[in-house]
Amino acid sequence: MNTETSKKPNVNLIKGQTIKGKWHHHSYYVIRKLGSGAIGTVYLCVHHNQQVALKVSKQSTSISSEVNVLKGLKKVQGHHLGPSLIDVDDFIAPNGHVYAFYVMEYISGDSLPDFIRRNGQDRLFTLLMGFVKDLDMLHRQGYVFGDLKLDNLIVSRNPVRLRWVDVGGTTLIGRSIKEYTEFYDRAYWQMGTRRAEPSYDLFALAMVVLRIYYPNGFTKGSNPKKILQQKINLAISSPSIKQLLLKMISGEITEANQVKDFLVHYFTREKRKRRGATKRNDEHYYPLLEILSILTISGGCYLYMTLFM
Repeated sequence: MNTETSKKPNVNLIKGQTIKGKWHHHSYYVIRKLGSGAIGTVYLCVHHNQQVALKVSKQSTSISSEVNVLKGLKKVQGHHLGPSLIDVDDFIAPNGHVYAFYVMEYISGDSLPDFIRRNGQDRLFTLLMGFVKDLDMLHRQGYVFGDLKLDNLIVSRNPVRLRWVDVGGTTLIGRSIKEYTEFYDRAYWQMGTRRAEPSYDLFALAMVVLRIYYPNGFTKGSNPKKILQQKINLAISSPSIKQLLLKMISGEITEANQVKDFLVHYFTREKRKRRGATKRNDEHYYPLLEILSILTISGGCYLYMTLFM
């Protein structure tokens, strides 16, 4: 692939344009832009009547790095860590420059805020249970997500799952985070470094949760740690979930698996509480129902005797 990127202008594809691979000769019809970042731009395209996501960049080495990540994730049997890789190629633009691109599975669904708005905030933490399991698998492969934020997440429809759709910020554990967004970045909040480690992702995930409760975000002020604690205390009613988020931002929880276990135990306890409350209510109302039943039977007998005897 061409690595001379310094003189290349950024590439902008337009609706109706067809991208043809230089080496594999596959054609992709551009529908619309899905999003852009520091490394490249992702477009919704059609290939053989199938919707796909195509990411193009003038930075060939960055594209190669992301492709290697997707290939590595593909080796994890039984897990869909990010979108599936379909094709990798170059294409020659009308300006004569060669641009690198790769094609991946297009995951259709809803943004997390839209999904929560329609289905209620109770669904947020059930979605997170499945997501942190995937996040744990990613960490076990030696990567952190890095640029974990709402824009890089989607709730797929079939099955309903929280999934990530861009691996542009994915970084090998131990290295410096290569791509980040300030609101989700613990270094910005003076709560840690930008070293790639699982706890970096967990901080960002806690900020994803806060962004659901604070759609417009909030500033860090002169005491960022205090601001985060205040925002969590104001937004979260459950003491257990509040405790979880506080531990995630402080770095007390260092593994995604710990978050998953916490949520499993939390929902198990809540289910038992609801069952206990239902049982107590049944025990409370049973004598009343029995009396009403007796009275109803007696009343029916009295009415029969009055009318027909």
